Amino acid sequence: MAGLINIGLTGILGHQAALNTTGNNITNANTPGYSRQEVQFETQSAQRTGAGSIGTGVSITNIRRLANEYLTQQVREDSSLFGEQEALNSELSRLDNLLGGETTGLSNALNNFFASLQNAAEDPASLPQRQLVLSEAQQVVNRFEALNQEFIQQRESVKTQMEQGVKDANTLLKSIAQLNLAISESPGLAQGREPNELLDKRDEKLRELSELVNISVVQAEGSQVNVSLRNGQALVVGDRAAQLGTRDNAEDPTRLEFTLTTGGRTLNVDSQINGGKLGGLQRFESEALQPAFAELGRVAIALSETLNHQHEIGMDLEGDLGGLFFSDVNSQAAQRGRVIANTSNGAPRDAQLAVEIIDSSQLPAGSWSLRFGGDGRDFELVNRATGEVVNQGRLPDPVQSEISMPGFNIRIEGGTFNAGDSFLIEPTRNAAANIGLELDREEDLAFASPVRAEGSASNTGDATINQGKMLDVRDPFTNSLLSNFRQDGQLDPPLDIQFRDDGGQLVYDIVDANTNTVLQAGDAAAVPPVNVFQSGQSNKLFTEDPRSPDYFGFQFEISGNPRPGDSFSINYNSNGVSDNRNAEFLAALGTENTLNSGSQSFAEGYAGLVEAVGVKTRQSQLDKDAGSTLLEQSTNQRESVSGVNLDEEAGKLIQYQAAYNASAQVVSVAQDLFNTLLQSFR
Repeated sequence: MAGLINIGLTGILGHQAALNTTGNNITNANTPGYSRQEVQFETQSAQRTGAGSIGTGVSITNIRRLANEYLTQQVREDSSLFGEQEALNSELSRLDNLLGGETTGLSNALNNFFASLQNAAEDPASLPQRQLVLSEAQQVVNRFEALNQEFIQQRESVKTQMEQGVKDANTLLKSIAQLNLAISESPGLAQGREPNELLDKRDEKLRELSELVNISVVQAEGSQVNVSLRNGQALVVGDRAAQLGTRDNAEDPTRLEFTLTTGGRTLNVDSQINGGKLGGLQRFESEALQPAFAELGRVAIALSETLNHQHEIGMDLEGDLGGLFFSDVNSQAAQRGRVIANTSNGAPRDAQLAVEIIDSSQLPAGSWSLRFGGDGRDFELVNRATGEVVNQGRLPDPVQSEISMPGFNIRIEGGTFNAGDSFLIEPTRNAAANIGLELDREEDLAFASPVRAEGSASNTGDATINQGKMLDVRDPFTNSLLSNFRQDGQLDPPLDIQFRDDGGQLVYDIVDANTNTVLQAGDAAAVPPVNVFQSGQSNKLFTEDPRSPDYFGFQFEISGNPRPGDSFSINYNSNGVSDNRNAEFLAALGTENTLNSGSQSFAEGYAGLVEAVGVKTRQSQLDKDAGSTLLEQSTNQRESVSGVNLDEEAGKLIQYQAAYNASAQVVSVAQDLFNTLLQSFR
């Protein structure tokens, strides 16, 4: 009877544990990271008798945690992928909405500005129309500045998220290390009895960490795990946790770089952070935000340089040459601001560099690293986007020199350069913040052309001269005014084009109208012939080559059939208040292809930026949806093994309850037998 009671008691205790485990499963059905547990029963050692073995009951060998390490790892990997795409898509969507919005973007402001120029060209003397041009120009400036400020705010938001993500990661790393210690010290571990709740907590912390950064998890002794970045850089080893951090990037102080501190050493792990929220934020900054800064700045520089040049070769309402329309793209401050010295450069750190915009139509949007090696005089220029060396050489002695690139020159002005020094070259990134309107009076708008031509009333031929094309009023090599435009309000000297016969050939002389001095005589016999008029076609007067001594900064064309003795005069456009020639040229710049080697207008250049960000946004949305599907699938697979099925647990409750009752009945039968036995001796 004692054996029967013991058998019933083991059944009661065993199924009571099973009921408790099932109840625990049910109550933790919605606990994140909880893995279903089950009781493993085993028959106790039988009692040997002459008639054979008699069972002695049941024992519990283990309370097993139902978890598949492969599925758990798959959830971590998919969580990392989804975390990256979610962070990337969130920031890209914000940027896309900003650039593409009707009220927040640049397109409407550009269209309105050039429309106002077109309207002003129809009535160039109208002060209200001129005021509208200034107002719309200021709106363009405001939109550039507002977009740039929004970019800065988003950049700061990304940096804040990075800093908070690092703090969260450090908290998780510390928790994982503590759980490693607790698990290794858990009683019964040597006998294979694992602390299921601690394992669940650690797996959940690992999953949360994988949402922040892509990690690798390796099993270690004592049921501990070692955690590392995907390249093998250790984050947690046993009960010791490294510490992630952020600091200003040495090359670009506007960016953050990731660090890892372990064993008293701090390493730069910026290139090793991938996946998860931190990887997504890092990708957004490098793949979308920085290119957006550069591309917006490129449009600002092209607009400023092109409008400035066209405006400077015009004449304002008061008869003066036009000045700057927008800020000078090559001011000393602007040139110096395009170069950032690496904070790790060696002493004395007195190097002076500047970047001059040479041709905005050829100017690319991007950034380059200028690195020095050898004895500090060898250099190489590296495209940061591709890692390609695009220029290399050696500085002369003294170091004053230029490094030529498409659209810009890097000017080495002086100072000391050490091996290992580097400089960040960004010709366009800050341009949208630096653009400004230089005009504040309607009268200063240069809508007229400063020169005009007319034929003599005594001409006998039917030749006509057009109103010409202004090329420049400044020497492109020295930036000083051309000699014939140095006197305010006049062309010095005014010119006459006089036709004559030269051995049967019609030629023309270019004559100083003030002194009647021949500046350039026609000569049909010269090799090559000089100033020979070609009948039946349009003949260009004056050279377009600024290196020629005969360069005047303008060009006219004569067509028709002039006769010897005919003449045409070219003089300053005095009282030309109704002249709209330069206004029309300014308005035409709105549709003229001035970007990307003459393949894009300003609006198309900005639209290209909007499109590029839009394509990235749509792709990231597709990647996010795919990542969400993969994460859902792997989570469902894990739940099929580790998740709590309430219907299944309810069935087990009935099963274990019935077994518990039956075991109790065994004890009751044993008690009845014992009572019967006692009564038989009374």
